Amino acid sequence: MPGVTTMRGKQIRLERIMNRDTGTTVIVPMDHGVSSGPIAGVIDLDESVNLVAQGGANAVIGHIGLAMHGHRRGGPDIGLILHLSASTDMGPDPNDKVIVNTVTNALKMGADGVSVHCNIGADSEARMLEDLGRIAVECMEWGMPLLAMMYPRGPNVLNEKGKDEVKHAARVASELGADIVKTPYTGDPDSFREVTTGCHVPVVVAGGARGDDLATLQMVEGAMEGGAAGISIGRNAFQHPHPDLFVRAMTQVVHERRSAEEAAEILRAGTRT
Repeated sequence: MPGVTTMRGKQIRLERIMNRDTGTTVIVPMDHGVSSGPIAGVIDLDESVNLVAQGGANAVIGHIGLAMHGHRRGGPDIGLILHLSASTDMGPDPNDKVIVNTVTNALKMGADGVSVHCNIGADSEARMLEDLGRIAVECMEWGMPLLAMMYPRGPNVLNEKGKDEVKHAARVASELGADIVKTPYTGDPDSFREVTTGCHVPVVVAGGARGDDLATLQMVEGAMEGGAAGISIGRNAFQHPHPDLFVRAMTQVVHERRSAEEAAEILRAGTRT
């Protein structure tokens, strides 16, 4: 079990990826280059990271390539979470995530945290759970924060955003040692509150495909009302025409608890100047 030193190290690193005053976080995942290739918004990682950092994001998530080719190149500081899981959209089963990096290597590369993706209900669920548990123990040993991306996905999953499915997936992560859980939003604050109250650790909501600005901000507002500790939204941030301004709008909702409408007006005002 971890000693005082490693627990202190984990706490220090968590404060690099979460707002220490509010306990909330705005994370922008940029691991899409592996799953989907060089899609818009992650072609130039250097520029993309600097833009979301300027907007006030607390951390970005990506693979080794993010640390090597796009993180902290003279712009504002921002936390680095290295993603340890991978699959591609062209593979025979994109839901089958395999481990492609290690906790110790992430430490050597200066990461503030690591993340693991686990699809509950997938055919390869058993192996992904084994990987999650093993990496959680390694993170305890080294004082490294672990974010677990938990999605109900697979042949027996009837509703990937269903309350019962999502709260089960989130609880699995906290039971196996994750420090932060990323999972889908269930659609309304009341149902999502069952997810957050059933999980021992902070829960952040995932984004999804690029959509309407106000609708995304309303989702963020609803998640916060439901007890979320923040968001982990990628394409709606880095594919936005003004990533810095949209991230700034999201921070208004997450950290300052402004309404979606207020944040949208701040965004519109910024794009007019």
